[in-house]
Amino acid sequence: MKSNGKYYVAFAAVAFVVLILSFSTFKILQPGEKGVIFRPYTTGLDKTNIFGEGFQVIAPWNTMFVYDVKEQQKEETMDVLDKSGLSLKVDVSVRFYPSHDKIGYIQEQFGTNYIEKLVVPEARSSVRKIMGRFTAEEIYSTKRKEVEEAIIAETGEVLKKNNMIMAALLIRSIILPDQIKKAIESKLQQEQEALAYQFKLDKERSEAERKRIEASGAAAANDIINKSLSDKLLKMRGIEATLTLANSPNAKVIVIGSGKDGLPLILGNN
Repeated sequence: MKSNGKYYVAFAAVAFVVLILSFSTFKILQPGEKGVIFRPYTTGLDKTNIFGEGFQVIAPWNTMFVYDVKEQQKEETMDVLDKSGLSLKVDVSVRFYPSHDKIGYIQEQFGTNYIEKLVVPEARSSVRKIMGRFTAEEIYSTKRKEVEEAIIAETGEVLKKNNMIMAALLIRSIILPDQIKKAIESKLQQEQEALAYQFKLDKERSEAERKRIEASGAAAANDIINKSLSDKLLKMRGIEATLTLANSPNAKVIVIGSGKDGLPLILGNN
């Protein structure tokens, strides 16, 4: 009986080991996942062979590190100082993903916790460094796009050097102290009003210039006409007009004597 008990214990132990080994040697990678193998007793971390999604078999003494290589997003809120030392709060969103064929190098340098070790610190560092070159007013209004583009360029370059691809970086909000915000908004409003007033003045100047040119042109035209009108020309035009009226079927013309310069006087018409 005792020997049978020993056999049962041995069999149970073997079955337990087989069960553990069976779970250790099979791996299923989901869509959007990649894996790298660490072989502690032979070649160490294999950075060149990347395992794709699906069913994978590995030796039980090796370890597979699985990476989510889909695009991810991290949102950060941070306090930064502007050029003059003013404190402001900034909300930033970063979208990124690991370079698929470089996850072995990411594992070697940062491990699977690369977001907290690489992405977040670099994004924070770039935001603080870039915004420290501008005033609060520039960051909040006049140069916001320039600030954002500089942060994107610097963060993207650093992440790329560390085998990470940055898809986008957005400044979601910039929160200033109330006094500073009101002062900036008041200044911007005054600038807009000044621009509107200047536009109105420019428009009125343009209209005045147009009228001056129009009047000058009319005066010049009248001067030319006046110089071209001689007494003989006027007398001839008068005769032509008299003949036209005389031949009109709808007019009764009575000519009595003569008018100034020898032109007839015309009275009455229907």
